[in-house]
Amino acid sequence: MTQNIEIEFKNMLTKSEYENLLKVFKIEEHQIFKQVNHYFDTPDFALKNQESALRIRKKDGYYEMTLKQPAPIGLLETNQHISENEAQMAIEFGKLPPGIILNLIEESKIIYSTIEYFGSLTTKRVEFLYQNGLLVFDHSIYLNTEDYELEYEAQNYQDGEKVFLDILRQCNIPQRGTKNKILRFYNRKYEQTK
Repeated sequence: MTQNIEIEFKNMLTKSEYENLLKVFKIEEHQIFKQVNHYFDTPDFALKNQESALRIRKKDGYYEMTLKQPAPIGLLETNQHISENEAQMAIEFGKLPPGIILNLIEESKIIYSTIEYFGSLTTKRVEFLYQNGLLVFDHSIYLNTEDYELEYEAQNYQDGEKVFLDILRQCNIPQRGTKNKILRFYNRKYEQTK
C-alpha cells in the first residue's frame, strides 16, 4: 500500500492541439502506450458525490487498485496491489478485494459491498520528465466518447503551475477547466443512466 498527494495540472485539448503537442515535443508513435482504467462506484454515485473515485489498472505487469480522495492541495491517492484473480473478480462480478481501500471507503460511510463495476476507459498515453515534473499527453476513449488532455504532475504547486501555464502559453492553448478522467467518465455514465 502506498499513499501520496498528487499535484496535477490538467487542460482539455482539441484533437489538433493534441497533435500539435506531439509534433512540438517530437513524440514518436513507439512512445505512446495504452492503459486501461476500470472504474467502480455505487449505483447512486456515492464515491463521486464525495469527490472520490475508485479504479483498477494493470501497471508494469501487476494490478493496482487506486482510491482518489480530496486533499487540502491536490488529491490523496491510495494504491493497493491486488492479484490478477482479484482484479478479474472485481471487473467480472463486482467483488472488490479487502485491504486498506476497503477501510478508507467504509470510514467515509460508504458500504463497500454496494460498489459495482461501471466500465472502462482506454487511454493512449505518452509521458516524460519535463522541468522537474512529469508531462503527459492523453487520448482517451470511453462510453462512445473521445477526448484529449494535457497533464503536468509536479512536486510543488507553485512551480508546477508556472511550468504548466508556460506550456499552454507557448503552444497557444487556452486554459480550460478540466475534470479528471474518473469524473469525466462518471459524468458521462451518469448522463447515460438518466
